[in-house]
Order: sequence, then C-alpha cells, then structure tokens
Amino acid sequence: MHAEKLQSFVLSSLDYGDSDRIVSLFTLEHGRIKAFARGARKSRKRFGPALEAFARIDVQARIKEGLSTLQQADIISIYPAIRADLERIAHALYACELVDVITPEGHPIPRLYRLLAAYLDRLETEAAVEGDRRFFEVNLLNILGYRPSLESCTRCDSPFMEGGAWLQEGGETVCRFCCAGGKQLSSATLKALSACLKTGIFGQIDFPAASMQQAGYLLDEAISAHSGRRLRSLEFLQQISG
Repeated sequence: MHAEKLQSFVLSSLDYGDSDRIVSLFTLEHGRIKAFARGARKSRKRFGPALEAFARIDVQARIKEGLSTLQQADIISIYPAIRADLERIAHALYACELVDVITPEGHPIPRLYRLLAAYLDRLETEAAVEGDRRFFEVNLLNILGYRPSLESCTRCDSPFMEGGAWLQEGGETVCRFCCAGGKQLSSATLKALSACLKTGIFGQIDFPAASMQQAGYLLDEAISAHSGRRLRSLEFLQQISG
C-alpha cells in the first residue's frame, strides 16, 4: 500500500502510549480520517508541532479503513496570530470540533474543506466575531444538507412572509399557523442567513443585534440536533466570550 500525499487540517489529537498520537484529520481528498502517528511526540523531524489543533498541513499517509497510518507531516500554516489570541483560539477550536463531530468519516467534502480554510484564514487576519462564526455554521449546515428551512414552513410548505417563522425543537422552522410555541425568527433574520449562503466571503453580511441573537438560537438548535452531543469547545468559547 503506497502512501498518499494529503492536504489536511488537524481537528484534534490524542496522546497514545509514551510517544504516539492518534490524530483526527479533515483532508481534501478523503474527508475526515483518523490516523496513527507513531513516535509523534518524540520525532521533531517527521512531525514537530505539525499535529497541533487547527494546523494546516500536508501529510504522507497510508489510508485504510478505521485507522490510517501517518508517516510524515509538513506545516503549511500553524496560524500564529490565532494562537496569540485566546478568543481566536476558542473560535478555531470550536470550528474544528464541529467538523470533527458532524461529518461522516471517509467522505471527501471539498466545499466544507474550503469553508474551514476560509474561516481559519479570516481568524488569522481579523478579530474573532460572532457574525463570522454564524456565517461558518449556516454554510456548514447547508453543505452537509442539514440547513434549516429559511424560505418556507417545514410542515405545510407555506412561504415565510414578513411575519417570519417560529423555531421548534431540533431547528425546525414553521409558520405561525403550524407553530406550537417556540422562539420567533424575524424576516430580517431569515434574510440575513439566506444572504450568507449567496456569498463565499466572510464579513459581507451585517447582522443587526436582534437578528444575531435569533440566528444564534436557530443555528445552536440545528447544530445540537445533528452533532449528537454538546461540544466541549463550545463551553470554552462561551466562557471566553462572556
């Protein structure tokens, strides 16, 4: 079995034994994979700091079902500006953990790879802000086919008008005739989220304060429904953001 060269982001890593690591990678070519890096904690030549969370790396790996074998990793970027700022670190860790828990293993998703790359590049050059996080989340959900309906009721298919929608458990959005309580989402919130899907550029969409809060309710609910567990990095992010 020949080693492949892969473009990757480090989603997470776990120390194993005295010197090894098991690494979760999000690769352009194979999507999310787990790989065993023998001697990674001692070999400065083959790995060095390349296996730190949210590093962008090129790797040589033997791909196989279950646990691949990582032979070498070369750093493309370790995002030094992110690592120098606690709030940026929190946002980067959250993005990587979200990709780690919500994506299928072994399925390439090039659009999501490019989205994660764009978000980390944004965090490297700009302060971490909630609008960028929400932009990342709604595009991630859209790419994976998990996006909540922003145009029409999921129960009766009636289009949302100026009255907006109502958020139900699991991120379901319904019209006022089908709702049984829940939080109201204004038409401005729905339009802002829809606009996020029409541009691939961070920082282009302005969320008014009320819409930002409502978008947060919707995206948090949808992500919780599809991730299957509470993300540890989300708790850290909420602590840092105050």
